[in-house]
Amino acid sequence: MEREHFSKQYDTELNEIRERLLEMGGKVEVMIDNAMKSLVERDTELADRTIAFDHEINTLEMVIDEKCLEVLARRQPAARDLRFITLALKIVTDLERIGDQCANICKRARELNQEPSLKPYIDLPRMAQAASIMVTKALDAFVRGDDNLAIKVCEDDQCVDELNEQIQRELLTFMMGDPTTISRAMKIIHVSKCLERIADHATNIAEMVIFMVKGKDIRHTIA
Repeated sequence: MEREHFSKQYDTELNEIRERLLEMGGKVEVMIDNAMKSLVERDTELADRTIAFDHEINTLEMVIDEKCLEVLARRQPAARDLRFITLALKIVTDLERIGDQCANICKRARELNQEPSLKPYIDLPRMAQAASIMVTKALDAFVRGDDNLAIKVCEDDQCVDELNEQIQRELLTFMMGDPTTISRAMKIIHVSKCLERIADHATNIAEMVIFMVKGKDIRHTIA
């Protein structure tokens, strides 16, 4: 009976970590959406709120870290549970850094919103949507232990990389044709790089899921 109680309590603790991670992931997805909206709709107030919201992501990171370390110390998990908890500790770091990238986008949005628009934002929202979907799928793969979905996330990173390269080529043409556009173009390039990094963090999570499920480290092996 005591062993059964221990097992149920242990399962509850693991589920709490999963739920907290999903909560953090959901908040990060909102940040990605709002960061892009603040730029496209030139909404500086939304940019300010999104930057302030990053505090909630940082707080959740500390809460999840503390819970994972508590389970490691008290339960001494083995095998797959140990991989789950140690990877959860790494995943919260990636999610926290995604929040930082969203805040960086908002800082550039605040600056760009004060200047005339350089060009319609078409590819950046596409990049943001693709990166956000990658984050969602990576977290789903983690919670479900779905290595096939995780592999799909790794493959999807190529699309975001291609959009980033396309945006940089386009803006380089603007800067070469009109030096007065350089300041604005460089800020937009920075936004594009932030979105690329968000996709990279989603890929990191997906690669860790594959390790959790298969015990195989595929980092630096997917082209």
